[in-house]
Amino acid sequence: MEKKWVLLIAILIFSTFVFVYWKLTRAYGKKVYGTKMWRHWPTRLSYWQGAVLYSIGVTAITMFLLKWSNVLIFLEV
Repeated sequence: MEKKWVLLIAILIFSTFVFVYWKLTRAYGKKVYGTKMWRHWPTRLSYWQGAVLYSIGVTAITMFLLKWSNVLIFLEV
């Protein structure tokens, strides 16, 4: 499998997990911080940092599982 396809699959998986994380937790974040505090950029920055870090981790685990199950073939020597 070409590297560009593996990269495209990884980007799609990452985008999907960011979207799912946002969809599941945005109402909870607003409720915990309150709408006034939610509008401040440091609160939202920490929220999005968490979203990106969790999505990177889940994407790495998903890519490893896809490679382990021989669905994706990359890093051939």
